[in-house]
Amino acid sequence: MHTPNLTQLIFWWLTLGLILTIHSNGFSQPQQPNILFIYTDDQAPWALGVSGNPQALTPHLDQLAREGAYLPNSFVTTPVCSPARASLMTSQYASEYGILDFIPQPGHKLYNPDEVVGLPPESITFAEVLSRAGYVNGLIGKWHLGDWTATNDKRYHPLNHGFHYFMGLTGGGTTPEHPTLEKEGVVQTVEGLTTDILTDHALAFIRDNAARPFMLSLHYRAPHGAWLPVADEDWASYQDMDIQLPDPDYPDLDVERVKRMMREYLASTSGVDRNVGRLLKQLDALQLTDNTIVIFTSDHGYNMGHHGITHKGNGIWVTRTDHPATDNIAENSRPNLYDNSLKVPTLVRWPGVIKPGTLIEETVSSLDWYPTIVEMAATQIPAGKIIRGKSIVPLLKGEAVENWDNDFYAEYSMINYSKAYMRAYRTPTWKLMRDFLNPGRDELYNLAEDPEEKINRIDDTGEEIRQVIHSLDQKIIEHMKVIQDPLLEKINH
Repeated sequence: MHTPNLTQLIFWWLTLGLILTIHSNGFSQPQQPNILFIYTDDQAPWALGVSGNPQALTPHLDQLAREGAYLPNSFVTTPVCSPARASLMTSQYASEYGILDFIPQPGHKLYNPDEVVGLPPESITFAEVLSRAGYVNGLIGKWHLGDWTATNDKRYHPLNHGFHYFMGLTGGGTTPEHPTLEKEGVVQTVEGLTTDILTDHALAFIRDNAARPFMLSLHYRAPHGAWLPVADEDWASYQDMDIQLPDPDYPDLDVERVKRMMREYLASTSGVDRNVGRLLKQLDALQLTDNTIVIFTSDHGYNMGHHGITHKGNGIWVTRTDHPATDNIAENSRPNLYDNSLKVPTLVRWPGVIKPGTLIEETVSSLDWYPTIVEMAATQIPAGKIIRGKSIVPLLKGEAVENWDNDFYAEYSMINYSKAYMRAYRTPTWKLMRDFLNPGRDELYNLAEDPEEKINRIDDTGEEIRQVIHSLDQKIIEHMKVIQDPLLEKINH
């Protein structure tokens, strides 16, 4: 039998030690990145300093832009809470799940216990995909895809959709201070400012799961109204600010009211920014920054005097004179699919992958987050899962992508308060918005010449305009057919 000499023994010993060291340090295979997905409520595309708005004081979010990527042409499929969130979680249009408008929670005047709506448990969320890949998933904050508190029926609960931990509100709303939240499975009042409370629990989740791959969805309530109270430090910069409105000359606009609302709204947004700073600081302290992807976006945009309205897709007139109700539209209601309702602020920091200061001008959608996050986690989309979006990882990496589709399709069947069956198709040049229930409300904008959507061209009689309308109208119908939009049955009869 061969007896190894001393040189061979030393070589084998060193090799074994190196193997054990590599394995113990976790370098035997690429380490899965942590994913921190920060999701605000009602945050406009202009409510971000990097957008060019000097009144939006968001230094920590601007830091993310400097250290990662800023995506100014980021859209959501439906400009209201529940449908937008359904699309985020599934990469499908909310109409495919029968979620058409915001879901009224118990205690809301529109709540009907006989018509409880939620995201079906059989849907496969991106959280479920990551769970199968070994991630521990947390959801802190607003869910708004099915509330259990009145019926005790938890089939729509986040813990049935791939999350291992939940703390927050399963309904759509709570107060900015001393909120009612589900904590450890019990609905209770929690003392403090809501944004700070949610961040406190997010910090704890990150700390508790720092040793394994985690995905934390932190869904802030802010800057959804009511906006006040906020922390003194968040209010200090705005209390005496001379607010400059985006559209102060809109006919009959209640300028003073809008200025007051803008001041409060931006203070609420600054509260989010301050807490994002707390999160980034903790990632640094725990030495997690280099292996944590931070994504920041919102469920939809917001208007603040733009087009004479406030709110999002279910807009409300803020003129001095009331707008009377019509057959389907309530008094002072202004359903819409304007860009300020559909666009959202979007930032991604991925150390070592995204070049700092990257500007991505391609059109991206909330449908894209599902395949993007799955690719980031180095796992696979389940066979048979319908995916309407596409991964933006190549864009984030700075790769040249040929024939990127910059067109965008949106939907909103408003059924709460007013009724409007709206669909839109948008190219970089033109945008057509149709209301199939109220045809007189159709709108067409030349975005290349009129990016603020102020000049409605729908009644222009020129041949070029008529051809544009026909082409975009066909695109809308094609998309409705692809997703088997239930509205098709109504408009074909």
